[in-house]
Amino acid sequence: MADPSLHSSESETARNHHPAAVFLRGIAMGAADIVPGVSGGTIAFITGIYFRLLEAINAVPGAVYRHLVRGRFRAFWLDCDGSFLVCLLAGILASIASLASAISYVLVAYPILIWSFFFGLIVASVWHVGRQVRHYKPALLVPLLSGIAIAWWITTLSASQVSPSALAFFGAGALAICAMILPGISGSFILVIIGMYAPVLAAIKSLDVGILLLFMAGCVVGLLSIARLITWAFHHFHDLVLALLTGFMIGALNKVWPWKETLSWRVNSSGDKVPLNEASISPWTFAEQSGQDPQVLFAVLMAVVGFGLVLLVEWIGFRRGDASLAR
Repeated sequence: MADPSLHSSESETARNHHPAAVFLRGIAMGAADIVPGVSGGTIAFITGIYFRLLEAINAVPGAVYRHLVRGRFRAFWLDCDGSFLVCLLAGILASIASLASAISYVLVAYPILIWSFFFGLIVASVWHVGRQVRHYKPALLVPLLSGIAIAWWITTLSASQVSPSALAFFGAGALAICAMILPGISGSFILVIIGMYAPVLAAIKSLDVGILLLFMAGCVVGLLSIARLITWAFHHFHDLVLALLTGFMIGALNKVWPWKETLSWRVNSSGDKVPLNEASISPWTFAEQSGQDPQVLFAVLMAVVGFGLVLLVEWIGFRRGDASLAR
């Protein structure tokens, strides 16, 4: 049985989410997971389904043993919140399949504006997650600063190249999903670091079923492991975990900073030359080095839009919660 305290950070009406609303959240999570530096876990957290997702994932192994192997399909479905998981997964897969090419294009065509939008989104997410802490105390500075340091360090790692063998795709899936489920840690960026982002994205675009099944098998193994660990951590160290996750998101801002200096390049699956390793620089240094307009005004506007989007999602969540209580 799930601990009710896990749901303190979410609306009490989480179980009443309409399937279409869950599907849309899945689309948002899938779109975020495609982009290196943005976490689908962050989207799940700010849209109020994070703990429900953890609870549903944790219920699957037990539901398989108690119900599925004995032919009790309805009991299995209800026990693991099957409708929720299917709607969410459908949204994630639909988003990844349909938006992979589009997001790849806009990141190349409008990098400053798109990264600015994500920057504002994550800043607002920092504020949102930080507010879920129950008791603020000086001791929380330790996990907060640790999270900032770890995430910042990860964003500065040099990308490498892994031979895309079957084992590499399976391992990449397990590693990436562990990062994706954590707010503030980007699974896509982990793939970039280990050199598997381009091979996985190419497999998605070409619908290479064999490779994708290996990747998804790794995701399942990693997800069942990390979800139970996160749930246990929230049970026992709620505020410490939230402080750590807040630190992760603050540190991750280095990756989504809009103005970058390219340190090295790589050739992608289409034969195009794209940045491999980058470092954050000021807009004015960017203008001097590249000779391009840093688009500061529009960048700020896009960051405000990203920030406002999170506030809008939170406001809608509160409105629905109030409406439910009124009924």
